[in-house]
Formats: sequence, structure tokens, C-alpha cells
Amino acid sequence: MQEYSLYQSDVQTVVSTDLPWIKLANKKILITGASGLIGSFLVDVLMQKNHEAGLDLHVYAVGRSEAHAKAKFQVYWDDPLFTFVSHNVNSPLTELSLGTVDYVLHLASNTHPRAYATDPIGTITANIIGTQNLLEFALAHDATRFVFASSNEIYGENRGDVELFDEDYCGYINSNTLRAGYPESKRAGEALCQAYKTQRGLDVVIPRLTRTYGPTMANSDSKAIAQFLKNGLSKQDIVLKSKGTQNYSFTYVADAVSGLLAVLLLGVSGEAYNIADQQSNITLLDFAQLIANFSGTKVVFNLPDATEKAGFSRATKALLNPAKLQALGWHAVFDIKTGIAHTIDILSK
Repeated sequence: MQEYSLYQSDVQTVVSTDLPWIKLANKKILITGASGLIGSFLVDVLMQKNHEAGLDLHVYAVGRSEAHAKAKFQVYWDDPLFTFVSHNVNSPLTELSLGTVDYVLHLASNTHPRAYATDPIGTITANIIGTQNLLEFALAHDATRFVFASSNEIYGENRGDVELFDEDYCGYINSNTLRAGYPESKRAGEALCQAYKTQRGLDVVIPRLTRTYGPTMANSDSKAIAQFLKNGLSKQDIVLKSKGTQNYSFTYVADAVSGLLAVLLLGVSGEAYNIADQQSNITLLDFAQLIANFSGTKVVFNLPDATEKAGFSRATKALLNPAKLQALGWHAVFDIKTGIAHTIDILSK
């Protein structure tokens, strides 16, 4: 991915963001889920900043598959400032002896519907047991800050009383369902972070990511937007498995990563921050139509299979208010049309 000029340009946009990067100088940062959609883009940003600014930041990228990680990070594999750690977060990170690790970012999680339906136990445990393992690791390695990547899913269904969800909103979730495993475990993960802050004195911040897309999406990603993009790239009709009236906030991966870094470097300890862009609030049907327009195809409707349906979100309107993060100086750069255009352009190459 790193060899494509448009992708490099998007990485550079984040690298050039006005942030207190000096906080990362001569530090160590450990990132779980490093090979994923957001993690891999984040690693590319940090390694590029290392190259440009001489931060001397050592990046420890944690993932389950070394082969997958090597394909993602081949260009850094022998860099002395990059280390891949093969590990499942559901087990304690006891084999690592790294001295002080200044920043721990927990991004590892099942984040797509088929995984929610076929691996509900793994979905829950990564967000609760995995989070506790990483919190304990952060304490044992004298971390300056712990970052738990949460989700817009924690808000549940809109009760019809607000247009935008701020960080204090709490909608409805039926906890007695298979699909509830993801949002409820993210809620529990947030609560666990607050417990470690209060009882153990650990500095924690919680970025709440919304529906993120971009060229670092995995081929196995079963989210509707990932399927739309795959169909568009192969010049097939965009298959919508609902009426598409759901109204959601979306975020291009570069903006998600710049938001994540803003929370890491500027956020107030114990606080949660929505990472969203009101220029990218759109219905699922309109999102599908944008991809169809870019790829010269059309939108068609089909019924989901039982596994897909079991993993679908029940939320019909989930628009996030980014004002709290914007007050720290963050703003999105890529609106929905630009983000989709960049994704299709990069992946088509």
C-alpha cells in the first residue's frame, strides 16, 4: 500500500497535522490490532513521522498473524524502530519485557457483522478480557496513557429525542440478543478503563470511532460499506440488503487516525471523544449510490442471509456530535465523496 502516491498523500495529510508530536519523541508505543483498518494506517503515519521528524518513536505492532503483518509492513520489517509482536490479546502479554512502554493503544476487536454472528465469544472477550490484559500491561510498564478504541455502537438505538449523539447520550440496546455482544462489551470495556483510572491511577482516554472505511479495509470485512466498495471495484452492481434508510456517520480512515492521535495527545484523562464528521453523515442508500456513481454501476436490493442478518446493527439513526473533539482543534479533512473516491482509486491500483 505504501508505494501508491495517493495513499502516501493521505498518510502525509495526517503526518502534517498540527499536533504536539514532541510527546512521542524517544518513546515506545504499543498498538494492538495493528494490522487492521485503522491500526495499519496509524502505523504508516507514525513510521512516516519517524522518518520525517526523527522522533525516535519505537512502534510495537501487535497482531495475530505474522504473515498478514509482514505483507502490510514489509517496508518497515527490518527498521530498528518497528517490532511486530504476534499475540492474541485474550492472553496476557507476559512474554514481553520492554521496560517502560509510554503509550498503549488497544484497537484489536471484531468490527464487522459476520464476526459478531459467527464469533460472538471472541467479539466479547477481546473487548473485555483483552482490554483488562492490556490495562494490566500498561500498569506493569508504567504507561503514560492508555487508549481504548470504542465505538459509536455504545450509543445503541436513537430514542428519537436528539439529532446528534454527544458523549453523554445513552440510547436503547436489547442486551438479551446475540448482536448485543459487540456494543455491550464496548460499554463494559469503557467502564473497565474508568475503574482502572479510579482504582489504579492509570491515565485513560476513549476515542469513540464511527463507521470507518478506506483502502486499508480487509478483504474479509463483512460490513455493508466494505461490501459496497468490493462490488464497485469489481464493476458489479452494489447490493443493498435493506431499504438503506439507516442514517449514519461515516469517517474516512485518515480522519479516524488523525482523530485518534488528537485524543491520544490532547485529550483529557478519563474523557471520551466522538470522532466523526458532519460532512459525512449520509444514509446507507446514498452511500451505496455514491459508490455506484463512481464505479459506473447501479444499486440493487437483495435479502440478507441468516448469518448476515444476525450480525446487522439495529440502529436506524446514529449521527455523532464531534464538537468535543473539535474543541481540541481537530477537524476532518476528507468529506464522504473525497473519501470514497480515494478509497476506490487506491484499491483499484
